[in-house]
Amino acid sequence: MDWGTELWDQFDTIERHTQWGLDLMDKYVKFVKERTEIEQAYAKQLRNLVKKHLPKRTTREDPESKFCQYQAFLQVVKELNDFAGQREVVAENLLTRICVELAKYSQELKQERKSHLQEGRRAQQQLENSFKQLENSKRKFERDCREAEKAMLTAEKLDQDINATKADVEKAKQQANLRSHMAEESKNEYASYLQKFNRSQNQFYFLEMPQIFSKLQEMDERRTQRLKEGYSIFSETEQQVVPIIGKCLEGMKAAADLVDEKNDSQVLIELYKSGFEKPVDIDFEDFSQPINRTSSDSSLGNPRGTLDGRLDPRLLGKNKGKRWPFSRKNKLPPPPLSPLNCPSSSSSPSSSAINGPPSPKFTRDPLSYCLNEINKTVKPRITSFRSLKRGTVITEDFSHLPPEQRRKKLQQKIEERNRELQKELDQRDALNKMKDVYQKTPQMGDPNSLEPKMSETLGNIEKLRLEIQKYEAWLADAESRMLSNRPDTVTRYNRHLDHVSALNNNCSHEKDSPDTTHSDESQDTLNQPIYTEFDEDFEEEFVSPIGTCVALYQFEGSSEGTISMLEGEELSLMEEDKGDGWTRVRRSKGGEGYVPTSYLRVSLN
Repeated sequence: MDWGTELWDQFDTIERHTQWGLDLMDKYVKFVKERTEIEQAYAKQLRNLVKKHLPKRTTREDPESKFCQYQAFLQVVKELNDFAGQREVVAENLLTRICVELAKYSQELKQERKSHLQEGRRAQQQLENSFKQLENSKRKFERDCREAEKAMLTAEKLDQDINATKADVEKAKQQANLRSHMAEESKNEYASYLQKFNRSQNQFYFLEMPQIFSKLQEMDERRTQRLKEGYSIFSETEQQVVPIIGKCLEGMKAAADLVDEKNDSQVLIELYKSGFEKPVDIDFEDFSQPINRTSSDSSLGNPRGTLDGRLDPRLLGKNKGKRWPFSRKNKLPPPPLSPLNCPSSSSSPSSSAINGPPSPKFTRDPLSYCLNEINKTVKPRITSFRSLKRGTVITEDFSHLPPEQRRKKLQQKIEERNRELQKELDQRDALNKMKDVYQKTPQMGDPNSLEPKMSETLGNIEKLRLEIQKYEAWLADAESRMLSNRPDTVTRYNRHLDHVSALNNNCSHEKDSPDTTHSDESQDTLNQPIYTEFDEDFEEEFVSPIGTCVALYQFEGSSEGTISMLEGEELSLMEEDKGDGWTRVRRSKGGEGYVPTSYLRVSLN
């Protein structure tokens, strides 16, 4: 079925239908164009959102970048950026494949439709002209027939009239014959126009208009097919980006799955763990007693580790360092003193035998010395507040940082310098190979042209090696300081053994000396804090393990408090890393001490 056969008389209907189809295509193009504008605006807003929340420049030094929750957030934002890119792809494909192409095709169809309709109107005009000629000839034939019949009646009437002359009768007959001849000619002309019109009408309805209607039908079907493809492209464009958008969403889900609250807690510890020991309790200082009190009377106010009413300068210095751990200029406390040795002379005072040589200020006025020491412990706090206002002075060896942070910074610098050194070494090897090639084949280049670059590379290598040695020395110093300031039980246990032996020797000398004035009660008072601390440290030696660990590398424990271990050896974990990079372990064959935490793979019970 086609329009030329079934709709032979519906020219106006076909004209309206084809115009409606073109209007529908234009309407769809406008719809898709508005959709692309929405997609572009949506993608632009997403881009602005991503730009707003992404950091302008990410550095490894940024503490926030260490947390997996922040990394997951950045990954979600980046995936959203990719999602916005896919929305832009959708808008671009819709604009090029539908809006541009369909609009162009619609213009072509409009021109084609216009030509077909003009051809149909010309055929209609020709048929109408032929019909007008037919009507005119018909009316003329009709008029001539009436005139001929009237002339015939007039001639017959005159012929029967006796009063009419012969000339009048002949004239009437001639007029009737003329009219009859004219009617005959009009008849022939009418018949001719009628045949012509019938031929034109048959050609119009059976040949010309069916062809025109067929062309319009084919054009409209092509338009419909193209519009169908446009509908399909509208959905296919979205389906093409669905897998990529799905990957973006999967990336967001994967980023969410990577968030580990325990890991972030550990990262926070690693970032801000200072390595300082918690401040010890401040000893009670009793100033209500007389200045010249005896040893037995002043036992209540004795600071820990002293044998009389005087303050131990070492403890004051220790408290001064630990009492203010949040100061920016806080320095590491000095290494612990070696065990006290008894003097060879038996005539020295008991206080000097136990506490070492006394301070000159302390011998004159104990109370003033105590006040001076207290002032010394308070002044660093005021200085710390002032330093907070001025800002931290950053040093090259990172001594302004806490011990653990300093160690990590130094290790990071060493790793960076090692990577740079490896690059320079690779470049040196490449230059040497290039120089050998130039020497073997001079046409490829001049070997002497590489000398400046090789000299520069060698200079960089030497400079990097010196920097690595410098940072390694600082790292060794930092680790030794951390180890010396760590309250390891082995060192303190040995120190207490030496201390007790020294006290026993002093006591035997004082019993034989005539200057001995201490009673048995004062001897108990002197020994009580020492043996109490010794008992506490002795009990720490038999703590049950809190986990197990495996040595990743071999370690030679050469310094005091450390222990040797072999690669792959299984050890018992006695104490976790407190921030100074050392972990206390116990070997299965016996022996306990500290080893580097980075050398272990730890698993807690």
